[in-house]
Amino acid sequence: MRGIAISPSNQCCSSGSSSPLQFQSQNTLPSQPYRTVNLNPLLQFNKKKKQNPSNGRRYPIVSKISINPSNNNNNTQTPIRPLVVFGSANADIYLEINRLPKVGETISANSGQTLAGGKGANQAACGGRLSYPTYFLGQPDGQNSIIIVGGANMNCWPHTLSDQDFEVVRNAGIVLLQREIPDSVNIQVAKAARSTGVPVILDAGGMDAPFPQELLSFIDILSPNESELGRLTGMATESFEQITQAVVKCHKMGVKQVLVKLGAKGSALFVEGEEPIKQPIISATKVLDTTGAGDTFTAAFAVALVEGKSRNECLKFAAAAASLCVQVKGAIPSMPDRKSVFDLLQSH
Repeated sequence: MRGIAISPSNQCCSSGSSSPLQFQSQNTLPSQPYRTVNLNPLLQFNKKKKQNPSNGRRYPIVSKISINPSNNNNNTQTPIRPLVVFGSANADIYLEINRLPKVGETISANSGQTLAGGKGANQAACGGRLSYPTYFLGQPDGQNSIIIVGGANMNCWPHTLSDQDFEVVRNAGIVLLQREIPDSVNIQVAKAARSTGVPVILDAGGMDAPFPQELLSFIDILSPNESELGRLTGMATESFEQITQAVVKCHKMGVKQVLVKLGAKGSALFVEGEEPIKQPIISATKVLDTTGAGDTFTAAFAVALVEGKSRNECLKFAAAAASLCVQVKGAIPSMPDRKSVFDLLQSH
């Protein structure tokens, strides 16, 4: 597995090892030279790490910035634990067409290009663009095959991950998972995170298969969209009342918090025993491509959460990030930077 560290200045690097599941964690200095991996043109590269003298661990030093832009004049340099993303890395084939072809019909695309994507890579890139120290861990090969099948994302993980592999998880501030990698890997990562009190968010997107109860038992927040929530629970999710009832079933399955992405209707955070928190969309001036908007929302929510923001602030921050995402074509290329999100929040 290839581990990529995305720094607060939108920079990243990876271990040059080709063996499965080896990465450079921020707990130790690199023992071998880094080989940079260009995830997209917006990302640059750096290998610098700073040490937190209080505990001997090495974490990036970043500015803790309030989601309220008016409070950003008092930035403080504070060592914080990174966002860790286990997930998929895809090569997305992007075709621009005027309409979908009918059965038996062949049509031409106006344009086509291949862009970096995958739910895991999308969310990691978003964390980096939002100036939060981020690690992405996924399989290094198989990008061409995943257009049709899961490829390396599903088939090249070791059966059992070693304790050393989870060092970065145990030192994380928060962990993001998705279902574009095997459930068995997600379960092992979620268990490792739970053992040290690291919160886990599971994006429900990915394979269309029942959720293992064991996986649901080790996550803190489940983040589905409406259709994913419906498939998980076997219930209708067309109205907010129906969504609420489906979330109650999730609570009974052991998930205490459910973050539902509602598309044009915004989002809602359901915490067991409390009233749901609704967040409307922040309207975009133009909508060019919704690819990656859900991943942007989930990653931005995670960044705000690990920074200690309130639930309402987390939802609003995520809504602003998603609003900016849909105004640019492609998944990773559309991830907004932190300043742009703050500027949008200041006008709302």
